Amino acid sequence: MRLDKFLSDMGVGTRNELKKDIKAGLVTVDGSVVRDPGAKVSGDSEVRFRGLPVAYEEFVYYMLNKPAGVISASDDPRESTVVDLITGYRRKDLFPVGRLDRDTEGLLLITNNGQMAHRLLSPKHHVDKIYYACVSGAVTPDDVIAFSEGLVLEDGLECLPAELNVLNINSDNGESVSETEVTIREGKFHQIKRMFHALGHEVLYLRRLSMGPLELDGSLEPGEFRRLTDEEIKSLEEL
Repeated sequence: MRLDKFLSDMGVGTRNELKKDIKAGLVTVDGSVVRDPGAKVSGDSEVRFRGLPVAYEEFVYYMLNKPAGVISASDDPRESTVVDLITGYRRKDLFPVGRLDRDTEGLLLITNNGQMAHRLLSPKHHVDKIYYACVSGAVTPDDVIAFSEGLVLEDGLECLPAELNVLNINSDNGESVSETEVTIREGKFHQIKRMFHALGHEVLYLRRLSMGPLELDGSLEPGEFRRLTDEEIKSLEEL
């Protein structure tokens, strides 16, 4: 692989920027300064940029605690995206696994592994996605049954059976608000909001807590991210 492509793929900079940096002597390979952007390197090469090591990784995985107000996309010419929140050496091929609505918070996996993303999102793989949802009104046992049987929405969309657990119902001035936990195995457009709406409830707050074996790190504030651990990556690979 060309040296400038290696560094670009690892998110160090653009090819044009890196050509200048390499010619300026800012890159070493196996301890020696290399000024040729087309010099060949491999995954075993020890590459350093401005003295900092740059290791080759085929796949990378980040856990993001998505904040409200940010769209789930790789890039957008007008708005901030979840990938924009991944700072530092950022690869060009990153994308979010699935989408959370603009005002929805919580767990979002950012990666460049398309096959893993497909496994996590495909309904046939039955990967549970658990959400905390605060909704208007008092959620009833009939609502729980309706979720478990699979709702058919106004536009004819058929939702797979889902689990709805009521955590708490608060009443203030005669108006009730229910705290719930919802488990779904698909992720259609505004699905949870539309499911509750079909039963006469409006979602006031929504946060994803987990996706399969991956659970949101409670130490991450909205907008913060971290690399997945080896154990977390292995658990996803075993799905």
